[in-house]
Amino acid sequence: PAAEAVVRAARALRPLGYGLLIHDAYRPWFVTKMFYDATPESMKHFVADPSQGSRHNRGCAIDLTLYDLKSGEPVAMPSGYDEFSAKAYPGYPGGTSRSRWLRELLRRTMEAEGFRVYEFEWWHFDFGPWREYPVLNLRFDEIGK
Repeated sequence: PAAEAVVRAARALRPLGYGLLIHDAYRPWFVTKMFYDATPESMKHFVADPSQGSRHNRGCAIDLTLYDLKSGEPVAMPSGYDEFSAKAYPGYPGGTSRSRWLRELLRRTMEAEGFRVYEFEWWHFDFGPWREYPVLNLRFDEIGK
């Protein structure tokens, strides 16, 4: 269901001249643990606690941005992708008016398809009832076997 919703969002953006650039989606549990262990204590609120599993481990989270269909380049947002600062917050008031408009376009488009933005990262969206899905620890070469 999440993948189908992403396709619908991409189709909605196309007439506006934008596409979706996906940075991250499903990730195995062991990757979440590696991220958590490598993150300084003061920054842990930016990463999932492996004892609970993550939304990415369930295939219900996606990290993405917009890109310009004509140039093929990512658009400017108020922060860079994976920037661990207040600039990454979805409601951050800084940046240019255009970057804030593009961030809101991404948010509105994803929310229209059943996603919710994560409170600390404008690029991270969670799909629907993610708690209903199990935490997976499958490597990519194991998927579909």
